[in-house]
Parts: sequence; C-alpha cells; structure tokens
Amino acid sequence: MSFVFTPPSIVGLPIVGSSDLFPVRRVYCVGRNYAAHAREMGFDPDREPPFFFCKPNDDASVVPVAEGETGAIPYPPLTSNYHYEAELVVAIGKGGKDIAVEQAAGHIHGYAVGLDMTRRDLQMKMREQGRPWEIGKAFDFSAPIAPLRTLADMGEINAGAIRLEVDGQVRQNSDITHLIWSVNEVIANLSTLFTLQPGDLIFTGTPEGVGAVKPGQTLKVSIDKLPSLTVRID
Repeated sequence: MSFVFTPPSIVGLPIVGSSDLFPVRRVYCVGRNYAAHAREMGFDPDREPPFFFCKPNDDASVVPVAEGETGAIPYPPLTSNYHYEAELVVAIGKGGKDIAVEQAAGHIHGYAVGLDMTRRDLQMKMREQGRPWEIGKAFDFSAPIAPLRTLADMGEINAGAIRLEVDGQVRQNSDITHLIWSVNEVIANLSTLFTLQPGDLIFTGTPEGVGAVKPGQTLKVSIDKLPSLTVRID
C-alpha cells in the first residue's frame, strides 16, 4: 500500500541539551487565561471552565526557532491588525484522559516559549458572528516556538516572569503565577475533552498588553528558565 502523494513530515522541536527532537502531534491553545488580558479583550475573568482552540500541527503553522537565532515569519494576508501573544507552552510526554490535577505534572515532557500570532480583526469578526476562530488563529506561520527544556532538567514551572518586547520596547510583562487556570489545571481540564498523547503542545494563554505589529519589527519573548524566542516580521 502506498499514499497517493508524499505525506507531510512531522514537525520536530529542538530540545535543550539533546540531539533528539520533540515530535509535534497536536497544538491546543487556552483562551483568555490571564485576568488582565481577559479584561482588555472585554470579558469578565471569572473561573468558568477554560475553553480551547487548536492550531495546525504542520510545518506551515508551527515554526521552530533555534536558540540564539531570529526566525522570520511573513505578515499574513487579509489582515490589517496582526497581533502578538506571548505564551508558556507545555509539551506533553505521557498520554492520558481524565487526568487528576495532582498527577498532571507527571504527563509533562517539558516547556517552551511560544507566540500565538493572531489576525485580530478576523478573529473579532468571527466572534461577533458566533463563528469559529480558525481564520484568526490557525493560519500559516501562526505558532513560532523556541527550543524545549525538559521537566527532568528544570522541574515544574509554576511561577516566573513572562515578557515580550517589540523592537526593544516592553509590551507584555507579567508572571506565570497570574494564570487563571494553572498549568496542571489546564492539563487536567483538557484531558476531560480529549485523550492527550505524547507530542501534544498546549499554549497556556497570554497576559495583558497584546498589540499589533508591522513588517520589519522584531519580537522577543522571554520566560524565566527557558530559551527566549526571537522572530522578525517580514
């Protein structure tokens, strides 16, 4: 048996201190998981169950950026309001469903810095019409990500500064402790909706300060203990 055309290759993320790659299976994202960001988007940040959306897992969407390098992502079509969202990304190394919060850390392979790039005008148009967000969130080059550090190497991340700069100017500056739903709570909740598998990535939400960028600008995202992520908008 053969395929009618060559299937796409699996995206592999570099791992700090290893020559191995982390194979990406699915990309889940948590919406409005920082209270201040929920407010700036016009919502009341109570602790209702978190909600999720997905990005493609292919090499058209997920953009691995090596440590110390600057990745290049094109300004996407059909938008005039292209936004950055700095996020902590969790890489799942052990699958499961209905995972208890107390057991969630045992399913983590590692962490990385990521960007949830967003065509905000298209996302808002879809939201107003009660339609899915895909055209605003799941387009090509929408998920740049830095190398992973493993849980075994660094331990759990439950706190730490998260910061984004545009051309050296700080635009987002918060702390992982400000997550409405913690990393372990997100894993537990998501596992009631989907059976998680090794290779899954979870973008855990962005703090306040999101905003638009233009071609020629450079974004740098940093989270304590993790390799930073730098990308240029072409």
